[in-house]
Formats: sequence, structure tokens, C-alpha cells
Amino acid sequence: MATFGRQSIAIAGMNIRSIPQRLWMSLSTVVAIALVVAVLLSFLAMANGFRKAQASAGAADIAILMRDGASSEINSVASRDQAALVGEMTGVARAGGKPLISAELFVIVDGTSRSNGLRGNLPLRGITPTGIALRHGIRITEGRVFQPGTNELVVGRAVVREFVGFEVGKTLRLGQSTWTVVGVFEDGGTVRESELWADAGVVQSAFDRQNFFQTIRVRLTSPAALPALKAAVAADPRVQLLAQSEADYFAEQAKASGGLIQALGWPLAIIMAIGALAGALNTMYSSVATRGTEIATLRAIGFGGFPTFVGTLAEALFLSVVGGLVGVVAASLIFQGFSAKTLSANFTQVIFTFQVTPGLCVTALILATVVGLIGGFFPAIRAARLPIVGMLGDQ
Repeated sequence: MATFGRQSIAIAGMNIRSIPQRLWMSLSTVVAIALVVAVLLSFLAMANGFRKAQASAGAADIAILMRDGASSEINSVASRDQAALVGEMTGVARAGGKPLISAELFVIVDGTSRSNGLRGNLPLRGITPTGIALRHGIRITEGRVFQPGTNELVVGRAVVREFVGFEVGKTLRLGQSTWTVVGVFEDGGTVRESELWADAGVVQSAFDRQNFFQTIRVRLTSPAALPALKAAVAADPRVQLLAQSEADYFAEQAKASGGLIQALGWPLAIIMAIGALAGALNTMYSSVATRGTEIATLRAIGFGGFPTFVGTLAEALFLSVVGGLVGVVAASLIFQGFSAKTLSANFTQVIFTFQVTPGLCVTALILATVVGLIGGFFPAIRAARLPIVGMLGDQ
């Protein structure tokens, strides 16, 4: 066993040291694998960033109520009477004798992208001061909160970064009304930073939504109070809404859209990996052919066929790992923190940043290693089976 190990290490070392003799062919394999890894990692980082922007917006002690069957806020409807009934139910927290509840509108307006000048859908949320207070982590970084009863907006930081005309002090036309931006808020990079907020009553009037909302949010006395609220809602036929935790709602939204992004990325990466695999096979077969006499000589002086197989496979793995590391570094430098926009389940733009994590890098490197294993396996078999007499006789 010790002899086998020493022989394998010796052959692997010779193979790797001889790579400069096949520099351009080896380099093409490294570049091809690096591209595969970079493309896969870009999609994984995109999906990861989108999921984090969505999922981190939810809180376990906030319940969101929507129409039965609605998969997103834009498809839901709730009335003022339903909101009043929910406010009196078990599990709803109170402050100063009043329920901590927010009935909210969700309408779609237009914005102009800074990057390409195209129009994109943005969510305008009609909200109350209580609704702002229900959201953990909201911080006004510029200006102030809107005054109730006025055509004033506060906008998420991501909107200001990606769309034109939403800076503090700007006036703009949304729907049939003119609005003034009076503040910018942050929320730790969550999906909320893609929203515009204004007084719920003013939004109802401006968009002809009198007495109707999309969702109802309530603060629970504790996360454990959610089952009691669900039971109370189900028992009252006048409500006809479904309650779930805000954390569960956003997690489901993130799962659906993030999964779609990954479903697009993996097939593309695999197709590219097949191309890289062809390059790896060509490189390794060329390597074996170039070193045929050298391999036969090693076999003649006592090196076994299996150490030859292992040493040749090690060369392929070396090239694939180098390519994988190059791809990981390139993708991290290019995509980490890169800002992007995509459509959410509400058909509005969600602004988020790519998130390259160590776990995603490991996944991409595993793909590179698989390409190297397959690309080196058959050439390694050929190296192990080279006829000693024939190769030496040719010399």
C-alpha cells in the first residue's frame, strides 16, 4: 500500500509539473471550467440574494390576513369591516386599549430605471403610522415620515438607488395625482426597500379604492398566539380571510421565485459543463498521448497501472480545481453585492443584491470537481493500459 501511494504521488507530481508543456490546451480547460463555475455561481447568488431579501422581511409575531385563495397581496381584498372584526379577536396585541392592526392597500405604479431608462412596476403601499410601527427594523435615513392626509411619500433606499426621481424633495406623478417624496427608509436590504409608502386614506382616494384594502396586518401577543387567531378567524363567517405569520408568507414567496431562478441556472450550467467536459477530455487524451513514452518507461521500471491511472486522474482534478477556484474568485468579485431587479409574485420590481456565500462556492466547486473526474477518468484508463513494449518500441 505504501508503494502504491508513493507511486501515485510521484506520477501525479510529474503530470502536474509537465502541464506547462501543454499550456494552451490546459489553459483552455481551466477557462472553460471557470466559466461554468462563474455562471452557476451567478445564478445561485441571485437566487440566494432574492430569497434573503424576501424571507428576512417577515416576522414571527406579525400575522398577515388575506382573502382565501390569494397567493400574494395583489390578488387579495379585504374590507374596513373585516379589519374591525379582526382587531377584536384573540391573539391580537393592544396598546393603549387599541389593537395593533394595519389595513393596507397595494397598488402598482410606474418608475423609470436608472440603468436603462425603461419603465418598471413599483409597489405603492397605502399604510398607516401603526403599519410602519409593526415592521421591525424600519429606519428613516433621510427626511421624515409622511403626514397623514397628504400626498406625501416615503420610499425605500433600493428604489432611490435603482429608479429616477425618488430623491427627497422630488415631486412626481403617480396615477392621477402629484406626490412629494419626503423621506427615505432602510430595512436591512429586505424586499420592503423596493416599496413606496403613503397614507392609506389618500391612496384609497387617489386610486378609487374606497373602503377596500388588500391585506390586514396585526401584531400578535406572541408568536404562539397565531393558532388562536387562525381559529378565531375561521370561526367567524363574516371575516372570510386566512391568517398566517408574516415570516411564513415571505418564506413562501421567496421559495417560489428563488426556486425559479435556480431552475434556470442549473440547466445552463450543466450544458456549459458538458462543453467544458469535452475540453477536459481532449486535454487529458492529449496529455496521455504526449507522455506515452514516459508512461511506458515508468511502467517498465516497476510502476503499476493503477498508480498511473490515479496520477493521470489527479492531473485532471488539478486543472478542474484551479478552474473552479478561478471561477469562484471571478464570480465573487463581479457579483457579490451586485444590485438587480426582478418581478415578484405581485408583478412589481423587487430590488435585491446578489449574495455569494461559502456554501454556494462549495457547491460550484463540487460541479468543477465532477467535470474533472469525468474528464480525466477515461484518459486515465487509457494511460493505465498503454502497451509498454509498443510505446518503447516506437522509440
